[in-house]
Amino acid sequence: MGVVDDSLADLPEPGRGCLQHVVGIARAVAPDTTEGMSYGMPALKLDGKPLVGVVAAAKHLSIFPFSPAVVEAVAHRLEGFSLSKGTIRFTAAHPLPDDVVEEIVRLRTAEIRK
Repeated sequence: MGVVDDSLADLPEPGRGCLQHVVGIARAVAPDTTEGMSYGMPALKLDGKPLVGVVAAAKHLSIFPFSPAVVEAVAHRLEGFSLSKGTIRFTAAHPLPDDVVEEIVRLRTAEIRK
């Protein structure tokens, strides 16, 4: 196991399963990622740069694409979710759509590899 898997293993359900699902999608879209820390959070990295991070807070879960441009690019598909410049917040009861997670990973991969 790595940093991301270890940090998720310590979370209670249903948040753990929801974040594991997000990480699983990210790994499927970008299978050559590694695990590490970025900005103090567990993150998948691509070519040594942060791809996405995931965090559980008291009342929500978050995905961090490490890119305001990526959040802005998918914002129109996330009505009802709480967004900030670099974060998308959701809950296990109202998870991110799989296709949006896939798009986040594809867009961030393109930024890293340009």
